[in-house]
Amino acid sequence: MRAASKEPPILKNLTWPRAWEALSELGATEREARRIWAAAVKRRARMEELVGLEQVRRVVLERVRARFEAPRLPIVARRTDPADGFTKYLFALPDGKRVEAVRIPIFDTHYVVCVSSQVGCALACDFCATGRMGFSRNLLPWEIVEQVLSIRDEADRPVRGVVFMGMGEPMLNYRNVIAAAQILSHPAGAAIDSRAITISTAGWVPMIRRYTAERHPYRLAVSLTSAIPEKRAVVMPIENRWPLDQLWAAVREHTLARRTRAMLAYVMVAGFNTGWEDAVALKELVGDTPVKIDLIDVNDATGRYRPPEKEELERFRDYLQILGCPVVRRYSGGKSIEAACGMLANVG
Repeated sequence: MRAASKEPPILKNLTWPRAWEALSELGATEREARRIWAAAVKRRARMEELVGLEQVRRVVLERVRARFEAPRLPIVARRTDPADGFTKYLFALPDGKRVEAVRIPIFDTHYVVCVSSQVGCALACDFCATGRMGFSRNLLPWEIVEQVLSIRDEADRPVRGVVFMGMGEPMLNYRNVIAAAQILSHPAGAAIDSRAITISTAGWVPMIRRYTAERHPYRLAVSLTSAIPEKRAVVMPIENRWPLDQLWAAVREHTLARRTRAMLAYVMVAGFNTGWEDAVALKELVGDTPVKIDLIDVNDATGRYRPPEKEELERFRDYLQILGCPVVRRYSGGKSIEAACGMLANVG
């Protein structure tokens, strides 16, 4: 958040409680504050567009316009995969940096938006294009929220879900990610059901524990490439900082506290983590913790890692089912436009 001190006050950076506090100091009633905040967030109104906002006194509007800004993130480029309808968006940030987000079609009824939380990523997962970029900075809440609102405004059907699975490690931008989720789920914000918001992590244990302790209503997903520590360390250096045993202890605590299943994303790499011993290790790690295991193909534009062929994938899935693990195959779309999991790297 290096640029935060240089940023002008931005209304979309504030969760509703903070917005209400700030606007009340400018003389707004709660009803007026709610209408102003909703206009800035839900309608993406710029400050000059607040003129004449109904049921808000002119003097209050003038104070708000003098105090805050309400910028938008411009879309630099968009590309759609003709095979599955996934659309990747490239956004320009105020400091000239860029991030990507993906619009995911769910049947023919609605969309889910995959958002970025950082410019680059410090965790350096070996198969991930974002990880190879290195880390630049955290996104501010409004920069995350704008990805969703901008995509929503041009969509031909509703946006009903958000997944923090784009560029960056959400748990390393914890405060801003939680603030963005709160804005997106508020009825006067983007009004997205909190149960339809998922925050993903590669396994940053302290923040998983904090997330559990704070009892946020959003879903938690954990990315796991192997339940064998030595293998996981090869492709996910976070294993050397927060080992599997500590990670799973935190995940188990979360499931017990929330009385929910853990969402486990297992990235499959051909010839690396799809054998019988890998399935047994995963079952032993999970134990009796309630989980849902999503099997996802690795997507590596460099060609160093390959997804398993159909026979290898089905054999690994069968192993897990024999061991009693609840497993589903998760589709990772947008490959032809480099919009699939692990492929986002500001290429437009």
